[in-house]
Amino acid sequence: MGKIIFYEDRNFGGRHHECTSDCADLHSYFNRCHSIRVESGCFMVYDRSNFMGQQHFLRRGEYPDHMRMMGMNDCIRSCRMIPMHRGSFKMRLYERSDMGGKMMELMDDCPNLMDRFNMSDFHSCHVMDGHWLGYEQPNYMGRHFYMRPGEYKRYSDWGGMSSRIGSIRRIMDL
Repeated sequence: MGKIIFYEDRNFGGRHHECTSDCADLHSYFNRCHSIRVESGCFMVYDRSNFMGQQHFLRRGEYPDHMRMMGMNDCIRSCRMIPMHRGSFKMRLYERSDMGGKMMELMDDCPNLMDRFNMSDFHSCHVMDGHWLGYEQPNYMGRHFYMRPGEYKRYSDWGGMSSRIGSIRRIMDL
């Protein structure tokens, strides 16, 4: 089980709110969020309600001034706990929407999809096993997005701003 605490002020001050599961709308618990403490587990935080908008991955640790560290504003509106997966990992990436066109299969981390598959634009995917983080740029850089098991018929379904995925890694018990 995971536990995340949101604080209105920097350095863990002011009003706070604890979460141990997904929360689609945090707005009623605090007006702003300037620091975060993850006591256990891993979470994605979103700047819009219902797990939408810019997202950021947080693992166990302290984030005394998360805006400066993550480049996010003070508006955290939802969070999702990422369950730890201890089995195998498998996902398929497709060059076209609705699982069409050329398909590439992954079962491990890939720091550079262009080098591995000679392409970096993917319009849909199917996550069969495990939980994954996709990044817009190679070497796990740039905006990132969480993909849990399921079908993503278009890149906007996983929160991508474009169809570009530069790298991808498994979310494992760290």
